[in-house]
Amino acid sequence: MSHRFFELASGSVLTAVIGTALIAAAPAAAQSQSTALLPKEGAKTWTPPRTPDGKPDLSGVYTNASVIPLERPKDLGSKEFFTKEEADAYAAKTLARTEVIAPGTYGDVHYSMAQFGLEKGQSKVAPTVRTSLIVGPEGRVPPMLPAAQARAAARQAANKGHEFDGPENRGLAEQCILWGNEGPPMLPEGYNSNLQIVQGEGYVAIEQEMIHDVRIIPTDGRPHLPADVHQWLGDSRGHWEGNTLVVDTTNFSDKTAFRGSGTNLHVVERFTRTDADTVKYEFTVSDPTTWEKSWSGEVLMSKIDGPIFEYACTEGNYGMPNNLTGARAEEKKAAEKTASK
Repeated sequence: MSHRFFELASGSVLTAVIGTALIAAAPAAAQSQSTALLPKEGAKTWTPPRTPDGKPDLSGVYTNASVIPLERPKDLGSKEFFTKEEADAYAAKTLARTEVIAPGTYGDVHYSMAQFGLEKGQSKVAPTVRTSLIVGPEGRVPPMLPAAQARAAARQAANKGHEFDGPENRGLAEQCILWGNEGPPMLPEGYNSNLQIVQGEGYVAIEQEMIHDVRIIPTDGRPHLPADVHQWLGDSRGHWEGNTLVVDTTNFSDKTAFRGSGTNLHVVERFTRTDADTVKYEFTVSDPTTWEKSWSGEVLMSKIDGPIFEYACTEGNYGMPNNLTGARAEEKKAAEKTASK
């Protein structure tokens, strides 16, 4: 039985374990990674079920957990696909690595992550022969433009020496404002890589378990927000192309800064249900002020038993006050040392 892990905002950290039926047992999870990696030749095209308004039904609870890195390891060069045997070996090596690094520990906290269902081997992982989530012969994020590098350097310089002045100086994830798994693009999280898709006439909603934000995506043909309105998750608009939901997102805030991006970030996502248990999620990212060219990726989402649980992430988590309290203590100590001279 798999479990979920939560951090609750209180004076201390409370870890709660809630049973859920993601997998029946670890061996079953391991088996799921060595089953058919690609559709069989001659297989009939699968027809997805329909919602009451006639649209392809994407609804359900999914995991996008993956053992494949976003960027292709440099030693693989332009090798975009493994053989089945290579893919099995790579998955086994990746899963074993989590146990070699810290068996039975997580950082400085000494408990078994397996008891919370957070070891990668306990998650349902969609089989794939890709060597990176980013597609194409390069398999890596394109180089940043000089102007984008300067922009990133300026941000770092402005915050240097002020990293612990207050919560606003900490990263968005630490402030529980935005995590990378929320997207767009929606990338796998380290654990609890679970999400739920709900459909209604004219809308599709996506809820992420980690940080529990919900993206509301209109599919009724309405235009994007005015260009001067910027949002953390951008402004998403969806439409259907055959059995594929296509989501176009613009109007990002410059504070989002996805991998150094600016307000010109543009993300196009494609959701295609390929069988009863799988949604193929494709994305293309572009920003002419950040990268030399656009880049694309693909993640397979596997259907799991729900429900989604709340990950109670707030600025009140112990890490934030501890960091700021420690900084004040260091400042006091430095001031006292100076005064004693």
